[in-house]
Amino acid sequence: MQIAQNSVVAFHYTLTNEAGEVLDSSEGREPLTYLHGTGNIIPGLEKQLEGASPGEKLNVSVTPEEGYGEVQEQLMQEVPRDAFQGVENVEPGMQFQAQTEGGPLMVTVKKVEGDTVLVDGNHPLAGQNLTFDVEISDVREASAEEIEHGHVHGEGEGSAEQ
Repeated sequence: MQIAQNSVVAFHYTLTNEAGEVLDSSEGREPLTYLHGTGNIIPGLEKQLEGASPGEKLNVSVTPEEGYGEVQEQLMQEVPRDAFQGVENVEPGMQFQAQTEGGPLMVTVKKVEGDTVLVDGNHPLAGQNLTFDVEISDVREASAEEIEHGHVHGEGEGSAEQ
């Protein structure tokens, strides 16, 4: 079976950046499983997996526009150090959930200078060209319940197909 709208796809992957550094991998873990055509993975990867079959290996390049987006400068903001109440030592790399007008947003501390902290609400992979080395493990038709819910059901979630 080939990957198409409303198919359940399982695949192993290794994600690298332009420098060839491994950012993430399913090696040693279960394959990533998703419902195709419902936006559960980044658009550029989903688009390029369309039509692939189990056992197929692909090298997929994804631009920021079809990945995690371009860096949005308005999501970078300087905030006062005292906004981090209860956190004794704020350091670059730490992540916090900020409350914004648009709802909760994960931010990463980029820089701490005196009483000012620079936080970034962009996805950590925003602005990056990414490469996925993918091996398709399995493709099957989704159950009516999975299609209705918009995601794959695992064991114990009431799926008719396990």
